[in-house]
Amino acid sequence: MATLILSVVGSDRPGLTQALARAVFSAGGNWLESHLSQLGGLYVGSVLVELGADDVERLRAAVAEVDAQGLEVRIAPAIEGNGAPGEAVRFSVVGQDQPGIVHQVTSALSGIGANIEAFDTRLSTEPHSGAPLFHIEARLRLPGGLHADAVQAALEAISGEIMVDIALASSEDD
Repeated sequence: MATLILSVVGSDRPGLTQALARAVFSAGGNWLESHLSQLGGLYVGSVLVELGADDVERLRAAVAEVDAQGLEVRIAPAIEGNGAPGEAVRFSVVGQDQPGIVHQVTSALSGIGANIEAFDTRLSTEPHSGAPLFHIEARLRLPGGLHADAVQAALEAISGEIMVDIALASSEDD
């Protein structure tokens, strides 16, 4: 069996997810996981698929048809693994939008050796003032010997500078 990741980007329009699903199905593949969304007016995302090793070229041909419809699809082999060791932690950050929040948060996490496994951001509007609020939702994998309190301390160390609220919780593997 081959496990592959399809990375996609193109102009958003109805039918793109179905076109991807048709390509995977026509090659005998099984759609395992995906993260697809509209971002900046484009359809973007990734899909994890599994198929027989002999069917990879069929998938490439089916994807070429999707490419011809204006959706750029790249195929990369997934890396097999038993899951990373270490504690899984979820956190969220909310604060007034300003340049540098993502840079400072990711620098703090990198500085303690945390691996970001999922990282989602969005903007919303503060209900009373109408000011833009920036939200981060993330899942981390901590190296052996590092615990959630180290993440909390690293994020609190920058929270005053970037004026954000932080919530942290242990996470079961999703």
